[in-house]
Amino acid sequence: MDRGSGSESDKSPGRDNVEPLFQGPKRTVVFFLVPNFSMIAFATAIEPLRIANRVAGREVYRWRLASVQGGSIHASNGVTVEATSSLEDERRALLSEKRPSMVLVCAGILVEHFQERSAYSYLREAHKRGITIGGLCTGAWVLASSGLLTNRRCAIHWEYMAGFSEAFPDVEVYADLFEMDHNIYTCAGGTASLDMMLALIQEDLGDDVVNQVCEQALADRVRGAHDRQRLPLRARLGVHHVKVLRAIEIMEANLADPLSLSEIAEQVGLSRRQVERVFEKEMGRSPARYYLEIRLDRARHLLLQSKLPIIEIAIACGFVSASHFAKCYRELYSRTPQQERAGRAVLAAVSQ
Repeated sequence: MDRGSGSESDKSPGRDNVEPLFQGPKRTVVFFLVPNFSMIAFATAIEPLRIANRVAGREVYRWRLASVQGGSIHASNGVTVEATSSLEDERRALLSEKRPSMVLVCAGILVEHFQERSAYSYLREAHKRGITIGGLCTGAWVLASSGLLTNRRCAIHWEYMAGFSEAFPDVEVYADLFEMDHNIYTCAGGTASLDMMLALIQEDLGDDVVNQVCEQALADRVRGAHDRQRLPLRARLGVHHVKVLRAIEIMEANLADPLSLSEIAEQVGLSRRQVERVFEKEMGRSPARYYLEIRLDRARHLLLQSKLPIIEIAIACGFVSASHFAKCYRELYSRTPQQERAGRAVLAAVSQ
């Protein structure tokens, strides 16, 4: 695992004793790792910096890894990474020649259980000193908890959007690959980290360098900030019937106040009977059943990612009572909403 900038042996062939081809600013990036951080988000953020150094023929970027206490920290896949500095080290670095130009919070699952006030304080202090702050994958949750995202745009992994929106109503969260709101950068994680860092490299070093980085990383293009995170419904569900896809879009846009099947049928230009028939053929279940499943899926995300009372989650997902919600939830997931939330708490405790 990289613990600093690229080594001498990592230079491009034929670049020894040759003047650097490109000029650009030097950035020092601190990757602040939160327990259970996403390895793919971390790797696809740090590797473009290494490759950019190789392409440029000089050290444009350097980096170091930090965590609350320093030392070993586990990613969500169980791999252990060694952080070379602690929060205390980084706080001192703000006043020294080791001051970074960018701090990226790398988080992953169970981020809602990370409640480290010293981290929030450090991020606020770094931001006040003009340092660019960013979040990878669910890192936006930590930034929002620090108070840095109020009335700002941000991106977070789609799986966390429901819980994030409920927890931080004053933050403008989008299902984009990444967002750059002045000096705060956030991305949805996964390979979106690559896209955000490519945009940063392009800003620093230009199109020629970023195109060479893409070639080295076998990336066929630089995706834009507003490209979608998830596959289109057609690809995600393996469904090609236009009317069914439109009906599902309408359902997903109306979870808190479910529409009747007649209202959905009218909007897609079919009869109620036709909607029922094409859903059975394309989805293998009735439209009412599918609508219930996507409402329960949203409820599950809220149970796992928020502290909302169960009755409020039930109402937010279109159920008229907690008892009806619990009955439907148990039938689909074979456990009650209370058991779901309790299991998440146990997992969080074990993962600390």
